[in-house]
This record gives sequence, structure tokens and C-alpha cells, in this order.
Amino acid sequence: MAMPSTSTRLADFVPYCMSVTTNAVSDLIAGQYRARYGLKIPEWRVMAVLGDLGSQTQRELVGATRMDKVAVNRACKSLEERGIVARSPNTLDGRSHHLGLTPEGVAMFDQIMPLALDMEKRLLACLTARESEAFQTTLRKLLERAGSMLEDDQS
Repeated sequence: MAMPSTSTRLADFVPYCMSVTTNAVSDLIAGQYRARYGLKIPEWRVMAVLGDLGSQTQRELVGATRMDKVAVNRACKSLEERGIVARSPNTLDGRSHHLGLTPEGVAMFDQIMPLALDMEKRLLACLTARESEAFQTTLRKLLERAGSMLEDDQS
């Protein structure tokens, strides 16, 4: 006797669809700044956070980007070697450093952001204003829910 199937088509599995969509969008945008600025996706994510939030520790960057420690460390090291990011002492915790964009990094960030925002505008052009607003609200809700579920799993 056959067991009832509990499987679903992968294309209907929301986490998979979100991951594939995120990768496609990241690849689309990354093509712009990889060709012009020689940045990989993790490097741009670190730059974007530093450009948006200002100086951060690596631990804060891990939280803000949701990338693993190794990816953040590599991205920071590469950006530091290129003079895009600089370290400064963390007066609150002598074991860590703050990372911030250098003047060169700020200039690069200021050149890339308009490209990223234009790509976002072109990407979201397939949505109505109401759909775009609902989509952004949905993304925020899902991120909050995933964060609270992670906290529950870790306690």
C-alpha cells in the first residue's frame, strides 16, 4: 500500500523560491558593481551596511548582513587591503575593532548606490505601487518572524 505523499514541488516551497529569487536579484545587481568596481557580493553587502549604518564591528556586520563569520571576515579583509575599509580601535571592547568606509570607500559607495537604486526601480517596475508596498511589508514581516524563530530555537 502506497504512503500518501507529503512532498511538494520545490517550485512551490516558499523558502526555496525566496532563496532562488534573492540569488537572481543579487547576481543581477552584482554584475553591475563587479564589472565596474571589482566587488563580490559579500564585499558589496559589507560596504552597503557600512555606508548605511556607519562604523560597525565584524560581529555587528554578521548580524546586519546575515552572512556567516568567515564570509564577513574575508569581505572585510579584501576591502581593507583595497583601502575601501579601515579598522579603528573599539574603545568599548578591546578584543574587537570598528570597521568603517575610508574616503575612497565612501566615494565608491556614492557611485554604486545610484546604480543599485536604478536596478531596484527597474526590477520593481513589474509591480504596481500597492504591490510594491505590500511586498516590502511582507519581507519585513518574514525577516522579523525568522529572527524570532531563530531566537526561540537558540534558547
